[in-house]
Amino acid sequence: MIIVTGATGKLGRQIVEHLLTRVPADRIGVSVRDPEKPEARAFADQGVRVRRGSFTDAASLAHAFEGASQVLVVSVDKIGEECVKQHRAAIEAAVTAGARRILYTSQMGAGEGSHFQSCRDHAATEEILRESGVPYTSLRNGFYAASAVLFLDRAVESGQIVLPADGPVAWTAHADLAEAAAAILADEGRFEGPTPPLTASRAFTFDDIAGIATELTGRTFTRTTAPDAPFRDQLVGNGVPAESADHLLGIFAAARAGEFSAADPTLAGLLGREPIGLREVLRERLTGA
Repeated sequence: MIIVTGATGKLGRQIVEHLLTRVPADRIGVSVRDPEKPEARAFADQGVRVRRGSFTDAASLAHAFEGASQVLVVSVDKIGEECVKQHRAAIEAAVTAGARRILYTSQMGAGEGSHFQSCRDHAATEEILRESGVPYTSLRNGFYAASAVLFLDRAVESGQIVLPADGPVAWTAHADLAEAAAAILADEGRFEGPTPPLTASRAFTFDDIAGIATELTGRTFTRTTAPDAPFRDQLVGNGVPAESADHLLGIFAAARAGEFSAADPTLAGLLGREPIGLREVLRERLTGA
């Protein structure tokens, strides 16, 4: 039984969909906070075992992970101490359930010295995995291309990309990362410990993105560098919590330090094709094509 947590989320749902093309449905279980969500019910209708599991409820995880051979822990949308605490609970539950391998959706650049809080949280989680005594695979996912699209939201109307100084980032599509995770789950033991960075084939700066957006739309997109402190102040002034603003700035600091610049061939090898490029992702957002 392969258990996938967070299976109604954007990444987890696609992982299960790809896994269904590789292994029988009765070998797949999902751990979700709400089994009544349409996505969860759709999986149940296909023969997937659906059980409630919350990283803040150990008893629910014990039930959701029952009979697990592998557990994929999809990282939670939290930062700092609460994030690591919830990941620890999931890992401990997987160990108690007798899983012979634990997998975890980490991130390229994970390290205790990272400029980005999430990468420090991933590093702390990987340390818990190392100490668990169970074989594990840490999926070092490339930075989600969907985040680049979100950063462009205001620029779609104005043509002005006003963001802090950055560096090259190997923006990577959720769909490709989900397909790769399913392949790794279906081929147990393919990677031991952290994987190489699972990334698209090229890294781009926001200067590059401005150029791509201009080419795709025929409109001029201009990249302007905003100093960190005024940018943060503007975010907070617009109602963004200070902790969230600092977290956001950490992305740019980490990018400037080259933490997300690696463009590795491992993902292409897993997929058997070139990964989806950032140009394709931007084309869909900017032109609907």
